[in-house]
Amino acid sequence: MKIDSTSVQVTAPQTEVFAFLQDARNFSHLLPQDKISDWSATEDQCSFKVQGGITITLVQNGTADGNKVLMKSGEKSPFPFNLTIHVKESGSETEGYIAFEGEVNMFLKMMVEKPLTNLFNYMSTKLMEHYQK
Repeated sequence: MKIDSTSVQVTAPQTEVFAFLQDARNFSHLLPQDKISDWSATEDQCSFKVQGGITITLVQNGTADGNKVLMKSGEKSPFPFNLTIHVKESGSETEGYIAFEGEVNMFLKMMVEKPLTNLFNYMSTKLMEHYQK
């Protein structure tokens, strides 16, 4: 299953946004606080529980081309997935979006596709808002 979030324009240089996203502790600024609990993070991974009691763990998996932050599912996650956060310079701003690729069966896909799409769109919007101070 593949999901791409909506693309957003961030009013900050690409290098600044890239550095922000490389620290998993900063993901707390991007997640819906009213829908997660048990947040914990280090520089290279974060873990949280979503409504419904499912724990999600994101682990840094490197970077690519200076414009992609690569994350993968941790051992507590309910299914294997990769998350790629794309950021590229767009004039004086940065354009970004989240690409998700997960290994889920058809039944699970029907249950998680809409909530995950909403989550990634939310995260993209929060990244944009984080720099609109």
